[in-house]
Amino acid sequence: MSTRGHAMAAGAVLAVAAALGALQAWALAWPWPVGAGPWLRSGEPAAWLALLAHAAAVVGVARARSAGAAAARALVWTATWLATTFGWLYISMHVYGGMPGWLAAVAVAALALFLALDYAVMAWVWWRWRPAAPWAAALAWAAAWTLAELARGVLWTGFHWGALGYTQVDALGWAAPWVGVYGLGLVTAALAAWLALARGAWRWAAAALCVLLWGWPGLGAWVQQRLPDATAAAGTLPVRLLQGAIAQDDKFDPERGIAVALRWYGQQLVQAASDERLAGGLVVAPETAIPLLPQDVPADYWRTLLGHVRQGHVAVLIGLPLGSFERGYTNSVVGWRPGQALPVDDAELPAALSAYRYDKHHLVPFGEFIPPGFRWFVDLMRMPLGDFARGALPQPPLTWAGQRIAPHVCYEDVFGEELAAAFADAASAPTVLVNVSNIAWFGDTVAIDQHRQIARVRALELGRPMLRATNTGSTAAIDHRGRVLAELPRAQRGVLDVVVQGRSGLTPYARWASRWGLAPVLLASLLLWGLAGLFGGRRRAP
Repeated sequence: MSTRGHAMAAGAVLAVAAALGALQAWALAWPWPVGAGPWLRSGEPAAWLALLAHAAAVVGVARARSAGAAAARALVWTATWLATTFGWLYISMHVYGGMPGWLAAVAVAALALFLALDYAVMAWVWWRWRPAAPWAAALAWAAAWTLAELARGVLWTGFHWGALGYTQVDALGWAAPWVGVYGLGLVTAALAAWLALARGAWRWAAAALCVLLWGWPGLGAWVQQRLPDATAAAGTLPVRLLQGAIAQDDKFDPERGIAVALRWYGQQLVQAASDERLAGGLVVAPETAIPLLPQDVPADYWRTLLGHVRQGHVAVLIGLPLGSFERGYTNSVVGWRPGQALPVDDAELPAALSAYRYDKHHLVPFGEFIPPGFRWFVDLMRMPLGDFARGALPQPPLTWAGQRIAPHVCYEDVFGEELAAAFADAASAPTVLVNVSNIAWFGDTVAIDQHRQIARVRALELGRPMLRATNTGSTAAIDHRGRVLAELPRAQRGVLDVVVQGRSGLTPYARWASRWGLAPVLLASLLLWGLAGLFGGRRRAP
């Protein structure tokens, strides 16, 4: 073949790798039309799509002529996967941040390429030292893939959004309480690689196993119902979730945003406080529902609100920024319960407002803190955000109505090991999880669906219901088995009333992740790769 022919063939291979990356991203939040049949509307086709796209990509990496070519194919595949997954970052930087469109696109692509380097290095190492036996090569691939996922989830503050394991919530979600999202990804990568690398009868065996696990509609739910539940019911909690649906470009406008937020959320909180149907319940408003520091809101507003809560029947959680220029700022959730003492004068107001307080721990780079050397990048955007202080880990839950309610803010629920830190002691572990978010920064995009998928996995891992109060979606209640109980239409103002069941007891994942974090995942991956190399034989270099 001529040099030009080789170049065209190499380009075609990379184009296929890019297409496979886009398919793997599409599987994260399955966007099938509502009019389709129930199986197509479920998440099970997404699990199939991710498995087959991953298997095809493994074939391409394995057949590369050199370690460098394998790394290049993995880089294109995973960079496309990541860029397609979080392409909505462009909206926050360009539409709301004011960054030039070309530069925002370059920034998204650069981030995807940077994060894809973990997978490119993984592919280079795997190609050079993979075992000869196909089964061992598949295990080594799964271990290497998981190590790359760990690197992306931990290094440079971590950004594990869109990991392979999230595509499997409806097929393999029953295993999440034991192995977590990294374990789901490892199993998926191992079976995909076995399907790609096995030969003869072993390939048919791999295909049969994949059909069994992924091809039987409802198998995941069937298995989940028959496995022992490590958690137990801990009472019910009536809940009202608020969704203000205030557009991000209006959020900080005095009339179209701030005044609307103060009026609407104030009315909803006052009404909920005296609603007998919510007696002993909880009302939750989203991240920065009040987009002002408390001292910038009239004191009479807070006194009125606190007065109704004091005489009412419900506890309240609401997101708002706290702090001052001198003390620093936090992205926080404050909470109040009935019976709380009212402030006598303005000097007592700050303490009354933070009777319960949660400060966001895992901050967003560039949005909530500025990495060293990147001030110039943030200066290109017109975001009313800056450097925030980091909250402790873990922080105590809000205790109310026999429940221990643990809030967290926005993409903190990507880091399951951090949420698990509150589960070290079963007696004080949360019984209900609450996420407050504002995904309006990313428009009406698939980011909303992806975040709901992530929340479902967290509920499964920790065996707790997950309540989500957001500005534009997904405002939803998810039970401890990862099932969406109820959800508001996205980008519409409304309230969601639902009753959730608190849970006590610890899942296996909660036990090991609360004590050792991600160390077991790291050690298991290294051990798996070592065993594959020890018993899989050495491969001859081509």
